[in-house]
Amino acid sequence: MLRVCRADCPHRFDVDAARAAVARANRLRSGLVRDKKGDDVPDFPAVAHVAVTVNDLAKSRPFYERLFDVPPVLDEDTGPFHHTVWLLGGTLFGIHQHKSPTSSDPCDELRPGLDHVAFGCASRGELEVWEKRLNDLGIAHGGVVDAPYGSGLSFRDPDNIPLEFFAPPG
Repeated sequence: MLRVCRADCPHRFDVDAARAAVARANRLRSGLVRDKKGDDVPDFPAVAHVAVTVNDLAKSRPFYERLFDVPPVLDEDTGPFHHTVWLLGGTLFGIHQHKSPTSSDPCDELRPGLDHVAFGCASRGELEVWEKRLNDLGIAHGGVVDAPYGSGLSFRDPDNIPLEFFAPPG
């Protein structure tokens, strides 16, 4: 460790610690973080898109169009599946209908796979606005439920896929 200034000087500092702090700040600015082994690695990326499988686009697309109240940014038949995609904030949300599905059973969060998709809200007050909107759209829901970790407003799409509006506590 290199000390700058005299040992009894109140302005002395640890140059090695300062260099480490600068290096840490530069890694953060560059999007790198230090992993458990001490290697610089990219910060884990945000979710870019979510795609859920539906049984019938003709039923599901109107549901999501009403819910999102924006037109899809993509609607195409790729061959193996047809998908419709919306841009919500910075995340793409898509519904897929496959040409050869393995099941037509409704979604069940008790089976391995998807548990639910949550849309982030800033506050409980915002959840109350969404509760009114769901009521206006005729979409059944469980009402705003408060828990120590936050508040949620749960509902389901035509394929029983669990959806939720969620706000952190406070």
